[in-house]
Amino acid sequence: MSDYGGDDHEDTYDYEPQEEVFEENEPEDFLDQDGLDDGAEEGPYDPAVNGENIVSSGDLNAGYNGKVMEQAREKKVPNDQRTTTPYLTKYERARVLGTRALQISMNAPVLVDLEGETDPLQIAVKELNQKKIPLIVRRYLPDGWYEDWTCEELL
Repeated sequence: MSDYGGDDHEDTYDYEPQEEVFEENEPEDFLDQDGLDDGAEEGPYDPAVNGENIVSSGDLNAGYNGKVMEQAREKKVPNDQRTTTPYLTKYERARVLGTRALQISMNAPVLVDLEGETDPLQIAVKELNQKKIPLIVRRYLPDGWYEDWTCEELL
């Protein structure tokens, strides 16, 4: 029985499966399978040229004015012309320690004497104090250029 009345008919459904309809103007795959190669060319999203570990600091899109960004290597400030201070900010310190602690917790080789220490964060702090962290801090400038500082250079 139904609250709406009209229970004198059977509950039957006329279900006919419909054919799948595909539009002719469907978007093509975003990944061009023919253009894949074994990594011979470098793009803007490839890792650093020398394979070093880089920790980015600042706005990655700084200086973007609607044009296609130049390749990353062309926007690097030479080490002898760097303008930012050689001091590690508290934000960079937190990022470097967190990154290195994560690496240590994932069984990366430890670069200092442990002396019974087991906490990855404390090991990372010890590595930072002895200036043995193998990371590079990348500082983006407002004009889109960037400076690279190794953790050994920063105070």
